[in-house]
Amino acid sequence: MYKFSPSLMCMDLSRFKEQVEVLNDKADFYHVDIMDGHFVKNITLSPFFIQELKKITDVPIDAHLMVTNPADFVEMTIDAGADYISLHAETINGNAFRLINQIKEKGKKFGVVLNPATPLESIRHYIQHVDKLTIMTVDPGFAGQKFVEEMIGKIKEAKELKERNGYKYLITIDGSCNKNTFKKLVEAGAEVLIVGSSGLFGLDEDVNIAWDKMMDTFHLEVKDISQV
Repeated sequence: MYKFSPSLMCMDLSRFKEQVEVLNDKADFYHVDIMDGHFVKNITLSPFFIQELKKITDVPIDAHLMVTNPADFVEMTIDAGADYISLHAETINGNAFRLINQIKEKGKKFGVVLNPATPLESIRHYIQHVDKLTIMTVDPGFAGQKFVEEMIGKIKEAKELKERNGYKYLITIDGSCNKNTFKKLVEAGAEVLIVGSSGLFGLDEDVNIAWDKMMDTFHLEVKDISQV
């Protein structure tokens, strides 16, 4: 069964509580982007946002740290209530094992994120510790970018590695998960789809209706794939 993770940077923040209460009965995860304006040229949500979100949901929260110095953010993100701490491979190879231990010792799940140009090979020394492997299918930083087709091969590689070695990570896709890509992503091996403006929130002002539209489209697109 495939899982869906709304990207909350794309929600209508003026209707934060209303939309979260609708999504609580539908979402498998919440995806919370934390950007520092340096690793990517944008600033979005924060550990404080997670703290407030945690007050109104039991849905697992995946904190995606798009930051240059993740060690500065990990502890406060854990304390805020995130369940998964997802770090960019490009930022952690100097202290990856220290950060993994810090996350796991607090009972949290460790996620790693790969930019489109970053190969799976870059995480081979700690891939066995990964609970959630997020493959970016757009360059990170801003919503609405063009899907990078070359990432289909990376998703297939991640699936093959997982099956061959018995790894437990969830293959998660971040970027342009929508009606144009659902089928190719699922066929390649995607397990968790992070849905933002084009996949969910932009489909209708009423997030309940938007969710139903998304699911109708998803099942129509993947109806011939046996796992669904």
